[in-house]
Amino acid sequence: MFKNISEIFYRGIIKDNPIYRQILGICSALAVTNLMLNSLIMGLGLIFVASLSSLTVSIIRSYTPRHIRMMVQTLIISAYVIIVDIVLRAYYPSMSEALGPYVGLIITNCIIMGRCESFAQNNKPFDSFLDGIACGVGYLSVLLTVAFFREFLGFGTIFGIPVVGDWWINWIFVIMPPGAFFMLGILIWVANSYITETDIESTNKKTNAQGQKESKSNAITGGAN
Repeated sequence: MFKNISEIFYRGIIKDNPIYRQILGICSALAVTNLMLNSLIMGLGLIFVASLSSLTVSIIRSYTPRHIRMMVQTLIISAYVIIVDIVLRAYYPSMSEALGPYVGLIITNCIIMGRCESFAQNNKPFDSFLDGIACGVGYLSVLLTVAFFREFLGFGTIFGIPVVGDWWINWIFVIMPPGAFFMLGILIWVANSYITETDIESTNKKTNAQGQKESKSNAITGGAN
């Protein structure tokens, strides 16, 4: 069980990260990452929606007709997004205004739709719930990474707290839309380069281990003959 859970989180956060591996959810990743607090709230909202949507879709998958499953999934996602939007408007109106339409656009976020269709539709509720959390955490980790560099270089702050002195010259470029493309592009390049090398090493280790097993098996068979 624990091996399965670790595999779900490894795939959602690192190996199959929705942003730098699948290139999904790019619009919000570019729009809200000028400040770390905005990115944190957006990421937590997506974790909430993705996990509960996947859980709900998995629970009712046996009762959902195949030809209307996409509409049902959209309806489920919409219900959870409305909850997030209402909570933000009621308890954090300034953040609701800062995020603007991007909270509502979680409904059409390909990350959530993709996990509901490809994973939750074919797996148990608990695994689907964890998968939604894992993908949300993977999304949040990328947002916070990009936002860290954009906010630090552009404003000299981290979560709105000044961390450099008056001598610091703000890099206006990184808090503009081209800066978001630039920073996200670098992250995707670095992450994919590292993961590709790791996958190659892992594949080579498995191949070598398999070859050693086959050699031992052949040796035993030959000795028996």
